[in-house]
Amino acid sequence: MSPAIPAGFRALPLSLAQLSLAAVLKCGQSFRWSIFPLHALEQHSSESGSPTHEYRLCLRDRVICLRQSRDALFYRAVFPRSATSGDSEAREAETLTWIRDYFQLDIDLIELYRQWSVADPVFQRLQDRFEGIRMLRQDPWENLISFICSSNNNIARITKMVKSLCQHYSPALVSMPPPCESTLGEETYHPFPPPSALAAPEVRAKLRSLGFGYRAEFIQRTAAMLVQAHGVSGKPLSLMEPSEEWLMTLRKMNTAEARMELLKFVGVGRKVADCILLMSLDKREVIPVDTHVLQIAVKNYGVKAPKTANMSAKLYDEVSNKLASVWGEYAGWAHSVLFTADLKSFSSYGIAAAPRTPSLTPDRTSTSPESSPSVATPVGDVPRLANKRKRRATSETSPMPSGAYVEVADGLSAFMTEDAGRSLADRVKQRRRGGSARYSLGSNPSVS
Repeated sequence: MSPAIPAGFRALPLSLAQLSLAAVLKCGQSFRWSIFPLHALEQHSSESGSPTHEYRLCLRDRVICLRQSRDALFYRAVFPRSATSGDSEAREAETLTWIRDYFQLDIDLIELYRQWSVADPVFQRLQDRFEGIRMLRQDPWENLISFICSSNNNIARITKMVKSLCQHYSPALVSMPPPCESTLGEETYHPFPPPSALAAPEVRAKLRSLGFGYRAEFIQRTAAMLVQAHGVSGKPLSLMEPSEEWLMTLRKMNTAEARMELLKFVGVGRKVADCILLMSLDKREVIPVDTHVLQIAVKNYGVKAPKTANMSAKLYDEVSNKLASVWGEYAGWAHSVLFTADLKSFSSYGIAAAPRTPSLTPDRTSTSPESSPSVATPVGDVPRLANKRKRRATSETSPMPSGAYVEVADGLSAFMTEDAGRSLADRVKQRRRGGSARYSLGSNPSVS
Protein backbone atom coordinates (compact mmCIF):
# COMPACT_ATOMS: atom_id res chain seq x y z
CA MET A 1 0.00 0.00 0.00
CA SER A 2 1.41 3.37 -1.01
CA PRO A 3 1.83 6.03 1.69
CA ALA A 4 -0.65 8.91 1.78
CA ILE A 5 0.20 12.15 0.03
CA PRO A 6 1.43 14.65 2.67
CA ALA A 7 -0.91 17.55 3.32
CA GLY A 8 -0.33 20.42 0.92
CA PHE A 9 1.81 18.35 -1.46
CA ARG A 10 1.18 16.88 -4.89
CA ALA A 11 2.48 13.49 -6.04
CA LEU A 12 4.55 12.56 -9.08
CA PRO A 13 4.88 8.78 -9.60
CA LEU A 14 8.62 8.09 -9.56
CA SER A 15 10.64 5.16 -8.21
CA LEU A 16 13.81 5.41 -6.13
CA ALA A 17 15.61 3.68 -8.98
CA GLN A 18 14.92 6.74 -11.16
CA LEU A 19 15.78 9.33 -8.49
CA SER A 20 17.16 9.10 -4.97
CA LEU A 21 17.01 12.52 -3.31
CA ALA A 22 19.04 11.19 -0.37
CA ALA A 23 21.99 10.56 -2.71
CA VAL A 24 21.64 13.17 -5.45
CA LEU A 25 21.20 16.17 -3.15
CA LYS A 26 24.11 15.25 -0.84
CA CYS A 27 26.82 14.02 -3.22
CA GLY A 28 28.43 17.36 -4.10
CA GLN A 29 26.45 18.52 -7.13
CA SER A 30 24.36 21.27 -5.51
CA PHE A 31 25.09 22.99 -2.20
CA ARG A 32 21.90 24.94 -1.42
CA TRP A 33 19.33 22.34 -0.47
CA SER A 34 18.14 22.51 3.15
CA ILE A 35 17.41 19.01 4.50
CA PHE A 36 15.05 18.38 7.42
CA PRO A 37 14.48 14.97 9.07
CA LEU A 38 10.82 14.28 9.71
CA HIS A 39 11.36 13.31 13.37
CA ALA A 40 7.73 12.84 14.27
CA LEU A 41 7.29 10.37 11.42
CA GLU A 42 10.67 8.64 11.59
CA GLN A 43 9.60 5.27 13.05
CA HIS A 44 6.43 5.09 10.97
CA SER A 45 8.36 6.13 7.86
CA SER A 46 10.99 3.43 8.18
CA GLU A 47 8.32 0.76 8.43
CA SER A 48 5.86 2.00 5.81
CA GLY A 49 8.14 3.55 3.20
CA SER A 50 6.76 7.02 3.90
CA PRO A 51 9.06 10.05 3.51
CA THR A 52 11.80 10.44 6.11
CA HIS A 53 13.12 13.88 5.07
CA GLU A 54 12.00 17.11 3.48
CA TYR A 55 14.28 18.95 1.03
CA ARG A 56 13.93 22.69 0.33
CA LEU A 57 15.50 24.96 -2.28
CA CYS A 58 14.91 28.68 -2.76
CA LEU A 59 14.51 29.78 -6.38
CA ARG A 60 14.11 33.37 -7.57
CA ASP A 61 10.37 33.48 -6.88
CA ARG A 62 9.46 30.43 -4.77
CA VAL A 63 10.74 27.77 -2.38
CA ILE A 64 10.52 24.20 -3.68
CA CYS A 65 9.73 21.56 -1.02
CA LEU A 66 10.22 17.86 -1.79
CA ARG A 67 9.61 14.58 0.01
CA GLN A 68 10.02 11.06 -1.35
CA SER A 69 8.59 7.59 -0.81
CA ARG A 70 9.64 4.38 -2.54
CA ASP A 71 7.45 5.06 -5.55
CA ALA A 72 6.54 8.75 -5.54
CA LEU A 73 8.03 12.23 -5.38
CA PHE A 74 5.91 14.67 -3.35
CA TYR A 75 6.27 18.38 -4.13
CA ARG A 76 4.89 21.79 -3.31
CA ALA A 77 5.97 25.40 -3.79
CA VAL A 78 5.81 28.19 -1.23
CA PHE A 79 5.54 31.77 -2.51
CA PRO A 80 6.06 35.11 -0.77
CA ARG A 81 2.88 36.81 0.43
CA SER A 82 3.26 39.48 -2.23
CA ALA A 83 2.82 36.84 -4.94
CA THR A 84 -0.41 35.22 -3.73
CA SER A 85 -2.47 36.55 -6.63
CA GLY A 86 -2.62 34.83 -9.99
CA ASP A 87 -3.53 31.43 -11.37
CA SER A 88 -2.51 28.83 -8.76
CA GLU A 89 -2.81 25.95 -11.26
CA ALA A 90 -0.44 27.74 -13.65
CA ARG A 91 2.08 28.20 -10.85
CA GLU A 92 1.81 24.53 -9.89
CA ALA A 93 2.42 23.61 -13.53
CA GLU A 94 5.52 25.83 -13.52
CA THR A 95 6.79 24.06 -10.41
CA LEU A 96 6.34 20.63 -11.97
CA THR A 97 8.04 21.79 -15.18
CA TRP A 98 11.00 23.04 -13.12
CA ILE A 99 11.24 19.70 -11.25
CA ARG A 100 11.21 17.68 -14.48
CA ASP A 101 13.89 19.93 -15.99
CA TYR A 102 16.12 20.20 -12.89
CA PHE A 103 16.21 16.42 -12.33
CA GLN A 104 16.16 15.66 -16.09
CA LEU A 105 13.33 13.19 -15.63
CA ASP A 106 12.95 12.72 -19.39
CA ILE A 107 16.06 10.51 -19.23
CA ASP A 108 15.44 6.87 -18.23
CA LEU A 109 18.03 6.23 -15.52
CA ILE A 110 17.10 2.56 -15.13
CA GLU A 111 17.98 1.95 -18.78
CA LEU A 112 21.29 3.81 -18.39
CA TYR A 113 22.16 1.70 -15.34
CA ARG A 114 21.40 -1.42 -17.39
CA GLN A 115 23.70 -0.29 -20.21
CA TRP A 116 26.54 0.63 -17.84
CA SER A 117 26.22 -2.68 -15.99
CA VAL A 118 26.52 -4.64 -19.23
CA ALA A 119 29.61 -2.64 -20.24
CA ASP A 120 31.31 -2.44 -16.85
CA PRO A 121 31.58 -5.15 -14.15
CA VAL A 122 32.69 -2.52 -11.61
CA PHE A 123 29.51 -0.54 -12.11
CA GLN A 124 27.46 -3.75 -12.06
CA ARG A 125 28.62 -4.46 -8.49
CA LEU A 126 27.56 -1.00 -7.30
CA GLN A 127 24.34 -0.40 -9.20
CA ASP A 128 21.80 -1.68 -6.65
CA ARG A 129 23.39 -0.14 -3.59
CA PHE A 130 23.75 3.27 -5.27
CA GLU A 131 20.55 3.39 -7.30
CA GLY A 132 18.84 6.56 -8.40
CA ILE A 133 21.90 8.83 -8.82
CA ARG A 134 21.37 11.17 -11.76
CA MET A 135 22.85 14.49 -12.84
CA LEU A 136 21.07 17.70 -11.95
CA ARG A 137 20.52 20.41 -14.58
CA GLN A 138 21.44 23.44 -12.53
CA ASP A 139 21.44 27.16 -13.16
CA PRO A 140 24.82 27.85 -14.87
CA TRP A 141 25.54 31.05 -12.91
CA GLU A 142 24.95 29.43 -9.53
CA ASN A 143 26.87 26.36 -10.65
CA LEU A 144 29.84 28.49 -11.78
CA ILE A 145 30.18 30.36 -8.48
CA SER A 146 29.55 27.24 -6.37
CA PHE A 147 32.40 25.39 -8.05
CA ILE A 148 34.77 28.34 -7.78
CA CYS A 149 34.09 27.90 -4.05
CA SER A 150 34.89 24.17 -4.37
CA SER A 151 38.63 24.69 -4.97
CA ASN A 152 40.59 22.81 -2.28
CA ASN A 153 37.42 22.46 -0.25
CA ASN A 154 34.90 19.93 1.10
CA ILE A 155 31.14 19.62 0.71
CA ALA A 156 30.27 20.92 4.19
CA ARG A 157 32.42 24.03 3.85
CA ILE A 158 31.26 24.76 0.29
CA THR A 159 27.67 24.53 1.52
CA LYS A 160 28.43 27.03 4.29
CA MET A 161 30.05 29.44 1.81
CA VAL A 162 27.18 29.29 -0.67
CA LYS A 163 24.64 29.87 2.10
CA SER A 164 26.67 32.85 3.29
CA LEU A 165 26.65 34.33 -0.22
CA CYS A 166 22.86 34.10 -0.35
CA GLN A 167 22.31 35.55 3.12
CA HIS A 168 24.58 38.56 2.58
CA TYR A 169 23.93 39.41 -1.07
CA SER A 170 20.34 38.39 -1.76
CA PRO A 171 17.18 39.68 -0.01
CA ALA A 172 15.05 37.18 1.88
CA LEU A 173 12.15 35.71 -0.09
CA VAL A 174 10.15 33.83 2.55
CA SER A 175 10.47 32.50 6.10
CA MET A 176 9.18 29.04 6.95
CA PRO A 177 9.11 26.84 10.05
CA PRO A 178 10.62 23.34 9.98
CA PRO A 179 8.28 20.67 8.56
CA CYS A 180 7.84 18.98 11.96
CA GLU A 181 7.64 20.11 15.55
CA SER A 182 11.06 21.43 16.48
CA THR A 183 12.84 23.72 18.90
CA LEU A 184 14.24 25.49 15.85
CA GLY A 185 12.61 28.73 14.78
CA GLU A 186 11.61 29.75 11.29
CA GLU A 187 14.28 29.60 8.60
CA THR A 188 14.65 32.46 6.14
CA TYR A 189 15.21 31.54 2.51
CA HIS A 190 17.26 33.63 0.10
CA PRO A 191 17.60 33.15 -3.68
CA PHE A 192 21.09 32.89 -5.16
CA PRO A 193 22.47 36.44 -5.74
CA PRO A 194 22.77 37.70 -9.34
CA PRO A 195 26.13 38.69 -10.89
CA SER A 196 25.57 42.41 -10.28
CA ALA A 197 25.33 41.82 -6.51
CA LEU A 198 28.84 40.29 -6.44
CA ALA A 199 30.61 42.51 -8.99
CA ALA A 200 31.50 45.56 -6.87
CA PRO A 201 35.17 45.80 -5.74
CA GLU A 202 34.24 45.96 -2.05
CA VAL A 203 32.68 42.48 -2.29
CA ARG A 204 36.18 41.02 -2.26
CA ALA A 205 37.02 42.27 1.26
CA LYS A 206 33.60 41.29 2.61
CA LEU A 207 33.93 37.73 1.33
CA ARG A 208 37.39 37.44 2.85
CA SER A 209 35.94 38.48 6.21
CA LEU A 210 33.35 35.72 5.78
CA GLY A 211 36.06 33.07 5.35
CA PHE A 212 36.23 32.69 1.56
CA GLY A 213 40.01 33.23 1.46
CA TYR A 214 41.55 33.54 -1.99
CA ARG A 215 38.23 32.48 -3.55
CA ALA A 216 36.83 35.92 -2.66
CA GLU A 217 38.85 37.56 -5.45
CA PHE A 218 37.89 34.84 -7.94
CA ILE A 219 34.16 35.30 -7.25
CA GLN A 220 34.21 39.11 -7.41
CA ARG A 221 36.33 39.27 -10.56
CA THR A 222 34.26 36.62 -12.35
CA ALA A 223 31.05 38.49 -11.54
CA ALA A 224 32.63 41.77 -12.68
CA MET A 225 33.76 40.20 -15.98
CA LEU A 226 30.21 39.07 -16.71
CA VAL A 227 28.61 42.40 -15.78
CA GLN A 228 31.14 44.38 -17.83
CA ALA A 229 30.61 42.17 -20.86
CA HIS A 230 26.82 41.83 -20.76
CA GLY A 231 25.43 44.63 -18.58
CA VAL A 232 22.79 44.58 -15.87
CA SER A 233 19.50 45.63 -17.47
CA GLY A 234 17.71 42.64 -18.92
CA LYS A 235 14.55 41.92 -20.87
CA PRO A 236 11.24 43.14 -19.44
CA LEU A 237 9.65 40.57 -17.08
CA SER A 238 12.83 38.46 -17.12
CA LEU A 239 14.08 37.27 -13.73
CA MET A 240 17.60 36.86 -15.15
CA GLU A 241 20.33 39.41 -15.74
CA PRO A 242 21.85 39.49 -19.28
CA SER A 243 25.03 37.70 -18.14
CA GLU A 244 22.96 34.85 -16.69
CA GLU A 245 21.08 34.56 -19.98
CA TRP A 246 24.41 34.52 -21.85
CA LEU A 247 25.67 31.64 -19.70
CA MET A 248 22.56 29.71 -20.71
CA THR A 249 23.60 30.03 -24.37
CA LEU A 250 26.68 27.90 -23.65
CA ARG A 251 24.33 24.91 -23.67
CA LYS A 252 24.01 25.36 -27.43
CA MET A 253 27.79 25.40 -28.03
CA ASN A 254 29.81 22.25 -28.52
CA THR A 255 31.81 21.01 -25.55
CA ALA A 256 35.18 22.41 -26.62
CA GLU A 257 33.78 25.88 -27.33
CA ALA A 258 31.83 26.04 -24.08
CA ARG A 259 34.89 24.90 -22.11
CA MET A 260 37.02 27.65 -23.69
CA GLU A 261 34.49 30.27 -22.59
CA LEU A 262 34.45 28.98 -19.01
CA LEU A 263 38.26 28.86 -18.77
CA LYS A 264 38.34 32.63 -19.31
CA PHE A 265 36.92 33.22 -15.83
CA VAL A 266 39.16 33.78 -12.81
CA GLY A 267 39.41 30.68 -10.64
CA VAL A 268 38.15 28.27 -13.32
CA GLY A 269 40.53 25.52 -14.38
CA ARG A 270 39.88 22.35 -16.36
CA LYS A 271 38.23 20.39 -13.55
CA VAL A 272 35.91 23.21 -12.44
CA ALA A 273 35.01 23.94 -16.07
CA ASP A 274 34.15 20.29 -16.64
CA CYS A 275 31.94 20.20 -13.52
CA ILE A 276 29.97 23.15 -14.91
CA LEU A 277 29.76 21.59 -18.38
CA LEU A 278 28.36 18.37 -16.90
CA MET A 279 26.09 19.78 -14.19
CA SER A 280 24.49 22.76 -15.89
CA LEU A 281 25.41 22.91 -19.59
CA ASP A 282 24.12 19.54 -20.88
CA LYS A 283 27.54 18.06 -21.72
CA ARG A 284 26.68 14.57 -20.53
CA GLU A 285 29.84 12.91 -21.80
CA VAL A 286 32.21 15.11 -19.78
CA ILE A 287 34.05 13.53 -16.83
CA PRO A 288 35.59 15.93 -14.29
CA VAL A 289 38.81 14.34 -13.05
CA ASP A 290 40.05 14.92 -9.51
CA THR A 291 41.99 12.75 -7.06
CA HIS A 292 38.89 10.63 -6.31
CA VAL A 293 38.30 9.88 -9.98
CA LEU A 294 42.00 9.27 -10.62
CA GLN A 295 42.11 6.72 -7.80
CA ILE A 296 39.02 4.99 -9.20
CA ALA A 297 40.62 4.82 -12.65
CA VAL A 298 43.90 3.45 -11.30
CA LYS A 299 42.21 0.89 -9.05
CA ASN A 300 39.59 -0.43 -11.48
CA TYR A 301 40.26 0.61 -15.07
CA GLY A 302 43.92 -0.02 -15.82
CA VAL A 303 45.20 3.56 -15.68
CA LYS A 304 48.81 3.64 -14.52
CA ALA A 305 49.37 5.42 -11.21
CA PRO A 306 51.29 8.69 -11.71
CA LYS A 307 54.75 9.11 -10.19
CA THR A 308 53.92 12.59 -8.91
CA ALA A 309 50.90 14.07 -7.15
CA ASN A 310 50.37 16.67 -9.88
CA MET A 311 47.52 16.21 -12.37
CA SER A 312 49.02 16.88 -15.80
CA ALA A 313 46.86 17.71 -18.79
CA LYS A 314 47.98 14.46 -20.40
CA LEU A 315 46.96 12.38 -17.39
CA TYR A 316 43.64 14.23 -17.13
CA ASP A 317 42.84 13.41 -20.75
CA GLU A 318 43.99 9.80 -20.34
CA VAL A 319 41.65 9.21 -17.39
CA SER A 320 38.74 11.03 -19.00
CA ASN A 321 39.11 9.23 -22.34
CA LYS A 322 39.51 5.83 -20.70
CA LEU A 323 36.34 6.14 -18.63
CA ALA A 324 34.39 7.65 -21.54
CA SER A 325 35.33 4.63 -23.66
CA VAL A 326 33.77 2.37 -21.02
CA TRP A 327 30.57 4.32 -20.25
CA GLY A 328 29.74 5.97 -23.56
CA GLU A 329 27.50 8.96 -24.30
CA TYR A 330 26.42 9.50 -20.68
CA ALA A 331 29.86 8.86 -19.21
CA GLY A 332 29.60 11.91 -16.94
CA TRP A 333 26.45 10.50 -15.36
CA ALA A 334 28.06 7.10 -14.75
CA HIS A 335 31.12 8.76 -13.25
CA SER A 336 28.86 10.49 -10.70
CA VAL A 337 27.69 7.12 -9.36
CA LEU A 338 31.24 5.86 -8.80
CA PHE A 339 32.31 9.23 -7.41
CA THR A 340 29.47 9.11 -4.87
CA ALA A 341 30.32 5.54 -3.93
CA ASP A 342 33.89 6.68 -3.18
CA LEU A 343 32.87 9.47 -0.77
CA LYS A 344 33.49 8.78 2.92
CA SER A 345 30.10 10.21 3.80
CA PHE A 346 28.50 7.44 1.72
CA SER A 347 30.54 4.57 3.20
CA SER A 348 27.46 3.04 4.85
CA TYR A 349 24.91 4.23 2.28
CA GLY A 350 22.58 1.49 1.05
CA ILE A 351 23.71 -0.98 3.71
CA ALA A 352 20.90 -2.27 5.90
CA ALA A 353 21.30 -2.21 9.68
CA ALA A 354 19.84 -5.73 9.89
CA PRO A 355 20.47 -8.65 7.51
CA ARG A 356 16.78 -9.13 6.66
CA THR A 357 15.46 -5.77 5.49
CA PRO A 358 13.24 -5.32 2.43
CA SER A 359 14.98 -3.98 -0.67
CA LEU A 360 14.78 -0.25 -1.30
CA THR A 361 14.02 -0.92 -4.95
CA PRO A 362 10.24 -0.79 -5.45
CA ASP A 363 9.99 -3.49 -8.13
CA ARG A 364 11.77 -6.13 -6.03
CA THR A 365 9.75 -8.24 -3.62
CA SER A 366 12.36 -10.49 -2.03
CA THR A 367 13.57 -9.62 1.47
CA SER A 368 16.48 -12.04 1.36
CA PRO A 369 19.97 -10.49 1.54
CA GLU A 370 21.18 -13.02 -1.00
CA SER A 371 18.67 -11.91 -3.62
CA SER A 372 18.60 -8.22 -2.72
CA PRO A 373 21.91 -6.57 -3.69
CA SER A 374 20.72 -3.16 -2.49
CA VAL A 375 20.94 -4.32 1.12
CA ALA A 376 24.05 -6.49 0.85
CA THR A 377 26.99 -5.83 3.16
CA PRO A 378 30.25 -4.59 1.56
CA VAL A 379 31.98 -7.96 1.97
CA GLY A 380 29.42 -10.07 0.17
CA ASP A 381 26.70 -12.18 1.76
CA VAL A 382 28.34 -12.68 5.17
CA PRO A 383 25.75 -11.52 7.77
CA ARG A 384 26.61 -9.06 10.52
CA LEU A 385 27.21 -10.66 13.92
CA ALA A 386 26.72 -9.46 17.46
CA ASN A 387 30.33 -9.46 18.65
CA LYS A 388 33.95 -9.99 17.62
CA ARG A 389 34.07 -13.58 18.83
CA LYS A 390 31.15 -14.53 16.59
CA ARG A 391 32.70 -12.65 13.68
CA ARG A 392 35.97 -14.53 14.16
CA ALA A 393 34.18 -17.89 14.25
CA THR A 394 32.15 -17.06 11.18
CA SER A 395 35.24 -16.04 9.21
CA GLU A 396 36.50 -19.61 9.53
CA THR A 397 33.33 -21.20 8.20
CA SER A 398 31.79 -18.65 5.82
CA PRO A 399 32.55 -18.57 2.09
CA MET A 400 35.33 -16.26 0.97
CA PRO A 401 34.02 -12.82 -0.08
CA SER A 402 34.13 -11.97 -3.74
CA GLY A 403 35.69 -9.25 -5.92
CA ALA A 404 38.29 -6.91 -4.53
CA TYR A 405 37.97 -8.44 -1.06
CA VAL A 406 39.03 -11.82 -2.41
CA GLU A 407 42.14 -10.18 -3.84
CA VAL A 408 43.02 -8.70 -0.47
CA ALA A 409 42.32 -11.97 1.31
CA ASP A 410 44.39 -13.98 -1.19
CA GLY A 411 47.27 -11.54 -0.95
CA LEU A 412 47.29 -11.62 2.83
CA SER A 413 47.05 -15.40 2.79
CA ALA A 414 50.13 -15.67 0.58
CA PHE A 415 51.99 -13.23 2.80
CA MET A 416 51.18 -15.19 5.98
CA THR A 417 52.00 -18.58 4.45
CA GLU A 418 55.43 -17.63 3.12
CA ASP A 419 56.49 -15.81 6.29
CA ALA A 420 55.13 -18.38 8.72
CA GLY A 421 58.45 -20.20 9.19
CA ARG A 422 60.70 -17.15 9.34
CA SER A 423 62.01 -15.38 12.39
CA LEU A 424 61.52 -11.65 12.75
CA ALA A 425 65.20 -10.99 11.98
CA ASP A 426 65.03 -13.12 8.83
CA ARG A 427 61.97 -11.27 7.60
CA VAL A 428 63.61 -7.88 8.16
CA LYS A 429 66.72 -8.97 6.25
CA GLN A 430 64.62 -10.32 3.41
CA ARG A 431 62.72 -7.05 3.06
CA ARG A 432 65.93 -5.00 3.10
CA ARG A 433 67.14 -7.06 0.15
CA GLY A 434 63.93 -6.13 -1.72
CA GLY A 435 62.27 -9.47 -1.18
CA SER A 436 59.20 -7.83 0.29
CA ALA A 437 58.17 -6.77 -3.21
CA ARG A 438 56.75 -10.21 -3.89
CA TYR A 439 54.34 -9.74 -1.01
CA SER A 440 52.79 -6.66 -2.65
CA LEU A 441 49.20 -7.28 -3.63
CA GLY A 442 49.85 -5.57 -6.94
CA SER A 443 52.67 -7.94 -7.89
CA ASN A 444 51.35 -11.17 -6.39
CA PRO A 445 50.98 -13.59 -9.32
CA SER A 446 47.82 -15.03 -7.79
CA VAL A 447 46.06 -11.65 -8.01
CA SER A 448 44.66 -10.60 -11.36
